[in-house]
Parts: sequence; structure tokens; C-alpha cells
Amino acid sequence: MGKLFGTDGVRGEANRYPMNAQIAFAIGQAVVYILKKERARPKVVIGKDTRISGYMLESSLESGITSMGGDPYLLGVLPTPGIAFAAQSMRADAGIVISASHNPYQDNGIKIFSGNGFKLSDEQEEAIEDLMLSNTLHELVPPVKDMGKAFRLGDVNGRYIVFLKNTFPRDLSIEGMKIVLDTANGATYKVAHSAFWELGADVDVIHNSPNGVNINDNCGSQHTADLRKKVLENGAAIGLAFDGDGDRLIAVDEKGNEITGDQILLICANNLKEQGKLKNDLLVSTIMSNLGLKMACKKFGFKHHASKVGDRYVLEDMIKLGGVIGGEESGHMIFLDQHTTGDGIITALQLIAAMVRSGKPLSELAKMMDIFPQKLINVDVKRKPDINTEPEIMEIIERVEKELGDEGRVLVRYSGTQNMCRVMVEGPSEDVTNRFCKEIADVVKRVLG
Repeated sequence: MGKLFGTDGVRGEANRYPMNAQIAFAIGQAVVYILKKERARPKVVIGKDTRISGYMLESSLESGITSMGGDPYLLGVLPTPGIAFAAQSMRADAGIVISASHNPYQDNGIKIFSGNGFKLSDEQEEAIEDLMLSNTLHELVPPVKDMGKAFRLGDVNGRYIVFLKNTFPRDLSIEGMKIVLDTANGATYKVAHSAFWELGADVDVIHNSPNGVNINDNCGSQHTADLRKKVLENGAAIGLAFDGDGDRLIAVDEKGNEITGDQILLICANNLKEQGKLKNDLLVSTIMSNLGLKMACKKFGFKHHASKVGDRYVLEDMIKLGGVIGGEESGHMIFLDQHTTGDGIITALQLIAAMVRSGKPLSELAKMMDIFPQKLINVDVKRKPDINTEPEIMEIIERVEKELGDEGRVLVRYSGTQNMCRVMVEGPSEDVTNRFCKEIADVVKRVLG
């Protein structure tokens, strides 16, 4: 076995190593064995998105947990942040999510929350991985009388919806507001509609008929064409696109324009600042954020900090620096005053709150930030050596950086969840940006592809 955990748990093609039944079983065993140091009979909640492979992995995790003497509580289909909420509200010892987020249905993943609703640290994941790699789990199982029992819960959706609604300011109303939701045939397909409808909105939903293989298929946060069309057809005030596990949001304004995660972050941060709720006058994003975000933060009078890529690193820096809002350009945002992890529905509610409080349409709020031309090319790679050790790649990066000067930047990094290298370039114009990005991507492909 090689390294299992990436930047967001274990992920890969379902029914193939490392995302197979054997690994899921071992994760269940390892998690419970470690938890038993604190509690004799650990309680672990398990939720999943709508992928067909979720049934297999759920059963395997359940078996691993019970075999090691833990009690799994099966939540069924629920967004990732809903599972974090359930772990915390049920006073569980851990919460396990079965999802590959925005990836296609062929992939799946397993990520773990601690009982307080926060994702595990790198060190905690390493402890689980080390135990799995030691090949000693079979020696550590308890006698039959100390095995665990599984329970299936049916009331979690309702409790999570109440939690979501309570994050919307009570002094504001969305009564009658026309909203279109794209639930990506994923984990939000039930709860999203209920949350907005119960708040009084006029809600229309698309891509809410999951069949196990259509999750994220030309829909959701990465594919907004259908949503943009529906917003214009309905004359809606806003369109909201979630990803497969419901922790990301991309919005569409009333004119059918896609609003980036960076723009949403800025709008929400400025709304908090105007209310005196932007703690330490700080917004945290990642090094992937558009240059325009940093400039806009300065314009509106608050600080900006760029973390490493990955929501866990955004969260770490938020806690370290005392921030309450942070996120990624991809639409994964954390509002620490509301939840312990990124939640697409909470992000949507905070964005709508900013619209209602300002009295401005989303298209106007989006103009708060000027977006620098940016090009991202994902290159499939066969290996992931340190970029700095590859002379050809470093040579092209240095040449492009020199030509861009102060008018742009280059970022080349590996995906933490896929065999992919991400090449991102920002520049003074679309043509220049696209040309430089392609030049670097071509070299990466030749050297590593």
C-alpha cells in the first residue's frame, strides 16, 4: 500500500484500489481502534452522496466499525456539511463522508470529521494510515461479545434543514424571491429545496433526480449552462449551483452571468464588515484566488491572507489568524460563525442575505471586484515529482514570470485528489494569459504526462 490520504481524504476510482471495499473496511477498523483510546464504544456517523458505489463503501465501513467494537449510525444521503453537523449534534466521536465531491460518478472518496465537526488534521489522518499500513488490524479486533451494532437514522434531514434556516438572519426575508437551484443530482437534492422553500422563496430545482451515475454530469457547480438558461427563463433573482456533496457553491446572477467563488467571498466579507462582524477585518482565500480579490480587499478596507490550496488549510489559517470567513475560488467557503466546515447552502444563504441587506441585484454586487484574465489547464500526469527538480518545467515557468513582470503571475501545482497537475496563469489580457498557460501546460504534459 502507498500513501492513502490526499488533501481531502482518500479518493479514487470506485471498486479499484484504494477506493475498494477492503480499504473502506480497514478505515472503519482503524478509526474505531484509535477512538477507543478515548471511549470504550465509539459512535461513528456515516453519510454519503448519490453515487452507486456508495452502497458498497457504506457497507464496508459499517462492517469495519462494528468488527472493531464501534457503533455506526447510517444517515443515508446527506451533504458533507450535514454529516459534520450530525457528528457534532449527536455527540458522536467521528463522522465519515462517502463522496468524491465534484468528481465524476466513477470516483468515490472517504473523508473523516472528528466529533466536533472539524475535519481531521494531517497528523490524525497519518495515524489512521500508519495503523492500516501496519497490517496488524486483524490482531486487534475484540471478542464477539464486544462487537458493535449498526443503526439507521431517518430524522437527520429535518434537523439539518432547521440548522440551515437558523443561519439566515431573522431580520431579513426572502419571501417570494425567485430562486433556481441546481443540485447536481447529488447530496443536496432533497434538503436544498426544503431549506429555501421553508424560508418563503419561490424555488425551482433542476438536476435533482439522481440515479447513481448522473452526479455532476454536465450539471452543478462546474457546469452552469443549464442553470444560466433556467434563471433567464424564470426571471429569477439568482441561480445557485452546488457540487455533488454540497460543500461548494457557484452562483448565477439575474442576467445569467456566472459569479465566481472569489466574487462571492468578497461580497459576503464586505457584508460582514458593514455589520461590524468581520472579525479582525480579515478574509482568507488561497493562492489560487484571482489577483483582483486581493486588490478589492484593499479597496474596501480589509485584509487578505492567501493560504495553501485546500479547505483544511484555509480553515487552519482562519483559526490561527482569527478570521471568520474564508474559502476557495472553486466555491468552497467557510463561515466559522455558522459552521465548522464549508457548506454550499449556508454560503448561498449568506450571499442572498448580502443581496437583501444591500437592496442591490447580484449583477451589481459582482462589480465590486475586477477579475484579472485567468487561465487554468489541468494536465493528466503519470508521476508527481517536486516541480522544482524538473529543469524543463522550471525554465518555462521562469521565462513566463519574467515576461509577465508585475502584470500577472504563474502557479503550477499538483492536485491533492487526482493524478493531475494544475497550471494557472494570470495576465494583462486573455490572449497573453491563454498563450503563456498553454506553453507551460505543453511542457508539463511532455515531461510528466
